Amino acid sequence: MTSTAAPPTARCHTVLDSPCGPLTLVATGGVLSGLYMEGQRHRPAQETFGPRDDRPFGAAADQLAAYFDGSRTTFDLELCLDGTPFQRSVWERLRAIPYGETRSYGQLAEALGSPGASRAVGLANGRNPVGIIVPCHRVLGASGSLTGYGGGIDRKRALLAHERGEGYAATAALF
Repeated sequence: MTSTAAPPTARCHTVLDSPCGPLTLVATGGVLSGLYMEGQRHRPAQETFGPRDDRPFGAAADQLAAYFDGSRTTFDLELCLDGTPFQRSVWERLRAIPYGETRSYGQLAEALGSPGASRAVGLANGRNPVGIIVPCHRVLGASGSLTGYGGGIDRKRALLAHERGEGYAATAALF
C-alpha cells in the first residue's frame, strides 16, 4: 500500500544486516520511506535520516528477513514515497513485476502508456527510494543486460540470482 498524502517530516532510521550488506531503513512519520544500501547512488546524506530508532521497522525487518531466507516473494508494507507523480507511477509499476521476473525499461514505459519514455523510466527507476521492496533490480536493458542499479551491478546480480533460487553463495563475499 502506498500513501499519496504529503509526507510528514518526523524521520528516524535503523540499520539491518542483510546478504547485500547493511541496509539503512528510513521512516517518515512512522511509515517506511527509504531503504538504502552502502555506497548507493542517490543515497541521501546520513544526517537527513533522523535519529536511530528501531521501533517503526519491525514489519519491514521481518518481511526483509523472510525475503532473504526465500520464504517471502512479495512485500505488504505501507510506504511513503516522496517523488514526482511520474516517479511514483514508475515505482508503482515496479511493484507489479512478479518475483523472479524481469522487465525492460521499454516495457515499463509502454505499460505506463508512454512507449518513448524508456530513458525517463530509467531515471525514475534510479531514484527509487525503497530498493528491494520496490524491486527496481528487476529492470534490465532492452538486450537483457544488467544496466544500471543504484546499489551496484553486483548487488543487482545477487538479488536476481536469489529470486531465481540460486542463492547468494557466488556473490556473498562482495558485500
